[in-house]
Amino acid sequence: MTNITTNVIACIDGSRYANAVADAAMWASLRLDAPLQLLHVPNKAAAAVPPDLSGSIGLGSQEQLLAYLSELDAKQSKESSERGRLLLEAAQVHVLKGGVLANTMQRHGSLLETLVEFAPCTRLLVLGRHGANSSADSPHLGSHVEAITRSLNCPMLLTKDYFKAPKKVLLAFDASASTRAAVTQLAHSRLLAGLELHLVLVGEDNQAHQEQISWAQVLLQQADITVVTRILSGPVERTLSEYQAEFGLEMMVMGAYGHSRIRQLLLGSTTLAMIKQAKVPLLILR
Repeated sequence: MTNITTNVIACIDGSRYANAVADAAMWASLRLDAPLQLLHVPNKAAAAVPPDLSGSIGLGSQEQLLAYLSELDAKQSKESSERGRLLLEAAQVHVLKGGVLANTMQRHGSLLETLVEFAPCTRLLVLGRHGANSSADSPHLGSHVEAITRSLNCPMLLTKDYFKAPKKVLLAFDASASTRAAVTQLAHSRLLAGLELHLVLVGEDNQAHQEQISWAQVLLQQADITVVTRILSGPVERTLSEYQAEFGLEMMVMGAYGHSRIRQLLLGSTTLAMIKQAKVPLLILR
């Protein structure tokens, strides 16, 4: 992998999200003019082994049993690697049709540990809302996805099982340091240039909030982003979701979990709720 801090990394697995992840990563790679890396980390599911497997397979010694299990593990690892190679190859062909020449890489071990290792050279991480072992219809996040969003300190794009290049985007803005940093990131990026961005603050319509949202509007407009501002009242998650649906916004953008314990409880719970409830791809900025 290119050792620079501008890679778009797409997590490719055997789930129904694979094509959407590839499409979202291709879109981001083209807009950012950034190299695309397709990554596959096989899930190593532990097989259930009976306490006395030697009798069931006709082996009489512990040494024979261990040799058999080792051979079985090697066979499963080889099959997993071949499956991963085919998944990556298919994704590589898919993005090439869209004009992006991507590199592929397969790593074994923990997905989270792998992504933490690559985080310093990750400009944007793209992954599906569920992994290959999760139910696509479940309202809950895949366990890997939730752990990744909590642990990694790099921007990430979570997609549903279908991705369409957005024209209108919602940015959830609460005037916090986290969302101000998100605005600054977008103002220095080409990711949303030329798009229509709805800057929505859910809270009291007062002078302080008006000044903050005006600051964000000016900064984003300077980055060639068309900005619509709104200050709304109501429960944060429901208000944002209803606004997104009403105006047909095709992507949501949020600042991520805060660092202090109190901030993490407040912003963290809101971010996680939006990840679970979002009907469109969600871009999480740090």
